[in-house]
Amino acid sequence: MTLTRYGIREWGLGGILALILLAGCWLLARYVNLYLGVVPGILVALVYLFVAFFFRNPRRKLPEDAALLVSPADGTVRDITVVEDFDQAPFSGKALRIGIFLSVLNVHVNRAPAAVDIVSKHYREGRYLDARNPDCARENEAMTIAGNASINGKIFPMGIRQISGAIARRIVCPVDPGRALKRGEIYGMIKFGSRTELYLPADDSFEVLVKPGDKVNGGSSVIARLRQETANVGEE
Repeated sequence: MTLTRYGIREWGLGGILALILLAGCWLLARYVNLYLGVVPGILVALVYLFVAFFFRNPRRKLPEDAALLVSPADGTVRDITVVEDFDQAPFSGKALRIGIFLSVLNVHVNRAPAAVDIVSKHYREGRYLDARNPDCARENEAMTIAGNASINGKIFPMGIRQISGAIARRIVCPVDPGRALKRGEIYGMIKFGSRTELYLPADDSFEVLVKPGDKVNGGSSVIARLRQETANVGEE
């Protein structure tokens, strides 16, 4: 397991600070009082381990079936609904939204559910409601990328939205229009608790394979399947 480069400021500088503090704790333990150095040393180590744990980036194995869309994030599926007003190129109008809640204990990097050519990117200023609050989807700070995705020759619009939560105040998304992402490729993260939403066409093209309450892992858990008859039409 590695640590994501998107958190190098936190786990890198935090590691340097932790080493300095641990050196001070060692001096206290050696020359002043054992417990006066050991107890704070243990606390420093635990705090740093938590920070490093948050920025972990485990390897994920993609499903072999190319018709499967993978989860864009780790967490719990909170809702699956059709929204009427998702308007971001190449989308316009209705879209199927799958919302995933990420707690502070989840892996927080985001991944592309399918191969996609990014067409648009939009940042929205907003509030910092708890990511479990139903109003956070439309009121919180958010970053959305959308583009033309492809599976087995079928081209379709797809969007992914990163939403800040009550604790998360930092969205990382170094992806701009014109960038091509592979299925399962890491493209950003949300720091310290958040919500990620996947937007797909609101038609019969896909069979959703998750339900609210399901636990998912980004890049390996299957979110939806392209229906075989749809794929065949796209190839003609």
